[in-house]
Amino acid sequence: MTIAITRRTALGAAAYLATLGLSDALAADSGPRMRVRLLETSDLHMFVMDWDYYHAKPDPTVGLTRVATLIRAARRESPNTLLFDNGDFLQGNPLADYIAAQPPGTEPHPLVATMTALGYDAAGLGNHEFNYGLDFLEATVQNAPFAFVCANVVRAGGAPFLPPYTILQRVFKDETGAEHELRIGVISFLPPQIMSWDKARLEGKVEASDIVLTARRLVPELRAKCDVVVALCHSGIGTGAWAEGEEHAALHLAAVPGIDAILLGHAHRVFPGKDYASADVVDAVAGRLHGVPAVMPGFWGSHLGVIDLGLRRDGERWIVEKADVEARPIYRREGGTVHELTTADGAVTASIAAAHRGTLGWIEQPAGALDAPIHSYFVWAGYDPTTALVNAAQIAYAKPLLAAAGFGELPLLSAAAPYRVGYTPDSFIDIPAGPVPMRAVADLYIYSSNTVTVVKATGAQIVAWLEWASRVFNTIDPSGAGSQPLVNRKIPSYNFDTIAGLTYAINVTKPSGRIADVRFEGKPLDLTREFAVVTNNYRADGGGGFAALKDAEILLRAPDTNRDAVFRYFGASPTVHVHDTTPWRFAPAERPVEVWFDTGTAAAPLIAGRKELVLLGDGEPGYARVGMFLGREI
Repeated sequence: MTIAITRRTALGAAAYLATLGLSDALAADSGPRMRVRLLETSDLHMFVMDWDYYHAKPDPTVGLTRVATLIRAARRESPNTLLFDNGDFLQGNPLADYIAAQPPGTEPHPLVATMTALGYDAAGLGNHEFNYGLDFLEATVQNAPFAFVCANVVRAGGAPFLPPYTILQRVFKDETGAEHELRIGVISFLPPQIMSWDKARLEGKVEASDIVLTARRLVPELRAKCDVVVALCHSGIGTGAWAEGEEHAALHLAAVPGIDAILLGHAHRVFPGKDYASADVVDAVAGRLHGVPAVMPGFWGSHLGVIDLGLRRDGERWIVEKADVEARPIYRREGGTVHELTTADGAVTASIAAAHRGTLGWIEQPAGALDAPIHSYFVWAGYDPTTALVNAAQIAYAKPLLAAAGFGELPLLSAAAPYRVGYTPDSFIDIPAGPVPMRAVADLYIYSSNTVTVVKATGAQIVAWLEWASRVFNTIDPSGAGSQPLVNRKIPSYNFDTIAGLTYAINVTKPSGRIADVRFEGKPLDLTREFAVVTNNYRADGGGGFAALKDAEILLRAPDTNRDAVFRYFGASPTVHVHDTTPWRFAPAERPVEVWFDTGTAAAPLIAGRKELVLLGDGEPGYARVGMFLGREI
């Protein structure tokens, strides 16, 4: 009898053979077996230290320094180990900004030096690697002693930007202690949307292609040269039908023959785990996509991804006959309490110490003052002085530039989104009145690489713009009983643009056509009238899928970042005046209906000053739950 077991079914082969009574007989004739462990970090965003730069305090929920302790422990458990990073390591916090602002030197980037000391074998790129420009990126990776690879980005004209893949040759031991040379192919992919997200930095310089089409072309070539193929996929798990150019393409990549393991990223989630539901081709418990073992290790160093591949020698090749997958956390949260599951690694802490000290000195410099406190705890209730301040700063920055460019006759609006509204339980803005350090201003606008961009838009385009942004709210059933969740957590808050200079209502009881009573200077908005709208390059160049901006004319690409505009706003007067000019409100529901949203636990004592809000108790772990009624205008 001949039994053929394909790679897709090999993970269950042992159980199947046992049902036939053949497992013992075949085991006697089988080749040597070997266990190979793959370790992954992803979406570190320069969180090397376990430190909150915005609030000047330790943070045990982040940091490569804590993941490093897990890495060392994982290596002690399994000697045949490889370590990879899956991108978005270079940008994301004040430490990254401080390093990027230093004059070029001959020393390696501090994080690359740290990764070298930790023994990384290879790394891929993420979309945020391009935020500081190609020169900075190339200077960072060109002299690294481990391989940086990227398959679906090439230079304009087709020349490689980085090698599409690398082949690691390692001598590993099998279960008997015998040594074997193993060839591990490592290929990397990132979202092709970088061409819109960083258009001003990349257009005419590089080209990005579809993840799946690139894999279909290159994986067979790599497979022929290797014993094992590992895909570094800086992309999330989209479960819809494949379409060319897809951002979250990991599931469709897993269907490409020849890949033995996939290391995921970009989505800032954990897989396997409760962040994803199991489906026919997704196993969120065992960590499988189309049967291929896959792992995603959260973000900012929250987890270490671990895949253990069980290999068996079959003639001249090694096949994967089983795999174990887990995402190991550095902490556990129970209610409002964080339980540390690991400690900081002294060597990593020491390696970044100089840059860390420099960053602390830089961000503690005074930036200005506020005449009243501001916070972001009640953004989802329509109280948002933080975004109002950013919009005021953008208008103040852009107005003279537009006048000088000959566009001063256009009425000027500003679009901005709230960034710090509970991405993690500690991710809220809470700035007291009085002197404000740079770190607090940076907290108002965390995307340091966004640049001020002004677009021309008609009233109709603006309404469509706001309509797309309103997806952040769930559709509320006005006849429903009980309290309903207000916020759709699948829509990131950075896509909830509010447009200052208008007033408007959002009717969350409707699935579409939500934007109502839009007014400019107190009068109904003329849908044909043209406006200049200040935003950022990410939005103007297509980020967030705002179709209303697809054909919008760009009036101005400023040389400064949006964060710089906020810094200038603080520096323009001794004290910045705080006022609640949130332009939107909820349209009244047909009848009073209770909704809820989660916010920071520090918001509890502030609720007494908001008559429309009530504290319902604990929300998701680490959050407080707030309720309100949509029965009248707020």
